[in-house]
Amino acid sequence: MRAVSGTREATAGPGRARARRSPLDALIALAGVAVVVAAVTPIVSQWLYNQPDQRLVDLEVYREGGLAVLRGAALYDFLTQPPQLLPFTYPPFAALLAVPFTLLSWRAAQWAWTLLIYAALAVAVWYAFRDLIRRTGRWAPLTMGVLVAGAAWLDPVRDQIRFGQVGVFLLAMCLADCCTRSPRWPRGLLVGLALAIKLVPGVFLLYFLITGRRNAFVNALATAVVATLGGFAVLPHASAAYWFGALLQGGDRTGAVDGTTNQAINGIVARVLDQGPARTAVWLVLALAMAYAGFKLARRATYAADALVGGRPVVTGPAGTDHFAAADPASGPGAYGLLLAGVAITGLLSVLLSPVGWIHHLVWIIPVIGALVGDGRDTRRCLFGLAFWIFFLFPLPWWGSHLSTTGHPPIARFWGSLERDSFGLAAIVAILLLGNWLTNRVTRRASREDPSQRQVEVGTLAT
Repeated sequence: MRAVSGTREATAGPGRARARRSPLDALIALAGVAVVVAAVTPIVSQWLYNQPDQRLVDLEVYREGGLAVLRGAALYDFLTQPPQLLPFTYPPFAALLAVPFTLLSWRAAQWAWTLLIYAALAVAVWYAFRDLIRRTGRWAPLTMGVLVAGAAWLDPVRDQIRFGQVGVFLLAMCLADCCTRSPRWPRGLLVGLALAIKLVPGVFLLYFLITGRRNAFVNALATAVVATLGGFAVLPHASAAYWFGALLQGGDRTGAVDGTTNQAINGIVARVLDQGPARTAVWLVLALAMAYAGFKLARRATYAADALVGGRPVVTGPAGTDHFAAADPASGPGAYGLLLAGVAITGLLSVLLSPVGWIHHLVWIIPVIGALVGDGRDTRRCLFGLAFWIFFLFPLPWWGSHLSTTGHPPIARFWGSLERDSFGLAAIVAILLLGNWLTNRVTRRASREDPSQRQVEVGTLAT
């Protein structure tokens, strides 16, 4: 088994690198920033300078929620201004976090939110492509800039800017909690906060539980409960209205379940079957099957990562904080890639299993690509990563929606209906690819490189 060195070796290199910084290093860093600015400028220009009633409409929902808190208005009764007429659909805790944006002008809030999204995107890209970035040495800032620029043009990420969504923040929080070697916070804290803001990160509670990260599970659950109870303490009426009213309304508040933008399994089924008991039954069966297979593969990838470094996480540092040896750079890119794969699978399940999983929720494709690419030494893995990046660059579901309408030949409508579901289907393919092909490839290669290490045995949900 591969031994994992302590932090002394891991930290000595960066210290020496800092002492040798030169003007060239500064130029490389500036070049990385310039690449990002050049890449995002057209996106920002398009969505922050379009029609006023189309700009960052979800941010308007958050901000109006914050205003409702300050005014003492009913949080779940208001609608944003026409033509959007959108309700607030998040827990009261999220409305409390939106209050600071009410202190800014609407224009300033748009710019602040956009800059924060790109900052969170940079965090997510770092965790997704850590080994590739580190491998480039002094050129790492430029590598980082190129990767952030590439991620910014993915269709789900562009939609995050278009709508002013919260998804990139949740992505960065979950990645930081699950992929940091030894966090300075109790592991699970960030997932718990993400769950208090939006319910879909709740899948990571099950991930922590089935992969043996029980301290993280307890921390995440406790954080979510404390934040929710805090919402009850500050906003008792709004909390009761949400947990016993608005939450149960489901799709009636979140939008049309059969709309093209819903790439969850529920949306795919809804575009095939009419509303009724049969459709609900089909969705539940498929969702349960996907949940079983998906969590089984997430567990498989994570256990394989743990096995490559000699075992399960151990508790060190702050109370309840797990040390993930698989996340240690000294463990090599194989273990980290599999750890990232397990997290990415879980993130994709948060989209597929939800009653509504919008296209912009699929920012989880970023760690999928990162897990596939690894440190960039495996050509076949890089080609798979490139294929997913190209696939998610284009609004394929909307192209399919156009083809599937009347007026096109039957064969075009058939392919259009498949293309309409393409992002959701691609997410399923990504889960199978990470949990099976990538896990097998990494473990086999590790065994060949270290003959003393036996073939990794991975469990199932039944063991």
